[in-house]
Amino acid sequence: MKYTDPLEIEKKSFLIIRKNLKKEHKQGYLDIVTRVIHATADFEFEELLRFKNDPISVFKETVKNGANIVVDTKMIKAGISKKFLEKYNVKVKCYIDDVDVINQAKISNCTRSIVAMRKAIEEKNNDIFVIGNAPTALFTLCSYIENSSFFPKLVIGVPVGFVGAQESKEVLNLLDVPSITTKGRKGGSTVAVAIVNALFRLLEE
Repeated sequence: MKYTDPLEIEKKSFLIIRKNLKKEHKQGYLDIVTRVIHATADFEFEELLRFKNDPISVFKETVKNGANIVVDTKMIKAGISKKFLEKYNVKVKCYIDDVDVINQAKISNCTRSIVAMRKAIEEKNNDIFVIGNAPTALFTLCSYIENSSFFPKLVIGVPVGFVGAQESKEVLNLLDVPSITTKGRKGGSTVAVAIVNALFRLLEE
């Protein structure tokens, strides 16, 4: 049987996903879990996703009257729904390719992700941080939170990889900050985008 209607394809996909979930999830969290699995075709995310300090309510309250979302990759910036960004006057900022960031990273002999995160923290009115690729970015953000020198409204920390990804997310999970993260090595920009767009859809509801 051929499926050509994108809405019907999505609807059927969600039915398949929810039919195969292993446990019950609270409303809202179920939507995020479903959309992450839909984006990755990986049911393991049902067990990997972690939510702390009521991140859904925090997201809704933060973006109601406009907010800034900092992301660590241009892929995440491109993937977040432009319709929602325009409707809620939300700006997405990615500093990774800024000339001053590139130059400072060379001088300091460290990753651009570290320098970009420092710049994002120093600028005012950056409320929500979404990290899907670089563990060094998440480590940097967590260090500012640990030192009580910066407090974001919400952190979505789901970097992927073999070096530092799991460890950086464990650090985040220990902090008293609203967050959404994953256990282990899995994550990535696709997961980050799925979470953010799911949160916007929950705000619509």
